[in-house]
Amino acid sequence: MARTYNVVTYGCQMNVHDSERISGLLEQAGYVRAAGGDDTPDIVVFNTCAVRENADNRLYGNLGRLRPVKDKHPEMQIAVGGCLAQKDRGDIVRKAPWVDVVFGTHNIGSLPVLLERARHNAAAEVEILESLDVFPSTLPTRRESTYAGWVSISVGCNNTCTFCIVPSLRGKEKDRRPGDILSEVRALVDEGVLEVTLLGQNVNSYGVEFGDRLAFGKLLRATGEVEGLERVRFTSPHPKDFTDDVIAAMAETPNVCHSLHMPLQSGSDTVLRAMRRSYRADRYLGIIEKVRTAMPDAAITTDIIVGFPGETDADFERTLDVVREARFSSAFTFQYSKRPGTPAATMEGQLPKQVVQERYDRLIACVEEITWAENKKLVGENVEVLVAVGEGRKDERTGRMSGRARDGRLVHFDAGSLAGQLRPGDIVHTTVTYAAPHHLNADGEPLSHRRTRAGDAFEAGRSPRTPGVLLGLPTIGAPAAPPAPTSGCAAH
Repeated sequence: MARTYNVVTYGCQMNVHDSERISGLLEQAGYVRAAGGDDTPDIVVFNTCAVRENADNRLYGNLGRLRPVKDKHPEMQIAVGGCLAQKDRGDIVRKAPWVDVVFGTHNIGSLPVLLERARHNAAAEVEILESLDVFPSTLPTRRESTYAGWVSISVGCNNTCTFCIVPSLRGKEKDRRPGDILSEVRALVDEGVLEVTLLGQNVNSYGVEFGDRLAFGKLLRATGEVEGLERVRFTSPHPKDFTDDVIAAMAETPNVCHSLHMPLQSGSDTVLRAMRRSYRADRYLGIIEKVRTAMPDAAITTDIIVGFPGETDADFERTLDVVREARFSSAFTFQYSKRPGTPAATMEGQLPKQVVQERYDRLIACVEEITWAENKKLVGENVEVLVAVGEGRKDERTGRMSGRARDGRLVHFDAGSLAGQLRPGDIVHTTVTYAAPHHLNADGEPLSHRRTRAGDAFEAGRSPRTPGVLLGLPTIGAPAAPPAPTSGCAAH
């Protein structure tokens, strides 16, 4: 019987996409995904994050819960990869000696080999490379969605933000060639995918490796020529690299969505300087003004950190001022957490937890007041919704379905007379009837419904797979029979 696997993912979109590659590698090597509810798969892979303070606790807590399971099923293998594995290395096996494999961010492709080696040697295998062995997108990938796909345009980061540990774990920026990116996009569209998100630690610095600072805008325009691709998104850009040609490309390329996620982090120039973020609040707000001039309907989202070392009450008030001026449609808000190995971890002025919590609560209240007001402006508007799966946690109870509008907003809608006909991946037009801070409701009869190839793929249970480049990976089970010789020469 085929061995089964399960992948547990923490962290950012980059990790989510890396987990798709891990799944693709394992399936190419002969493993099959464990059925839902299977508590004892043959292999459990933790793809970890090192950005948040509790990342270590989450990993070791889950490893602890698995120990008695492995004691009862000694053939089970446990592998730990991702950013925390890159950072902690051999410490993971020292703290949790029942782990079989530890691999880093630069050698995802080695996982099947390491699993076989650990099984053969009956000993833990730890392999952490300091630089990329192959670009991750050359690896086979098992896509999780039939209608939306991640496409990496770069890996690594050349910035030196004092709060961020990612550059030391992901390495310097490495850019893919535009032709390779567009080939992957076309392959996804051929599988029925309607939406792609161009992914990188800093997408708009794309081109730095081959000396073209306008490369990202050109790439956005090139996606407009991919027939059958209906939506293009990207994340995350850095304000310091944001150029006017990208705004023009967004406005002038029909399939590029008018949504922009651009991290602010702080509205205080003093804090931005301490964070080593090479822009200031006026520069940030200037970009937003240009985006909204070119695309009045643009939805802009952001990341904000509260309680950075040395942040004063005045600094925090300036962040609230920028939030009010920017009018974000959503914000991912974080309390600063100290990460060993970052410059900020040793800075003076580390703030008491109660101070950070009080500011965080005020920020949440401010953001939600604004996002609710911005969402209320859409009541009565018609929106195009790409039907999704798993977006609405209360859909079963409310009888609604959910999806994303073109601007990225979450929409819960009533299927009306189309109940039972709509599939994830289909397109629905409907009218917004109610707004909340984090979502929109559309409770009337849908205006239209378009069946799509993505919906067909979902209905057929067919996930897109991009094969990547074969790496001589070991497989499990009996080897395939060699092809029969076709001539006397082939026989020799």
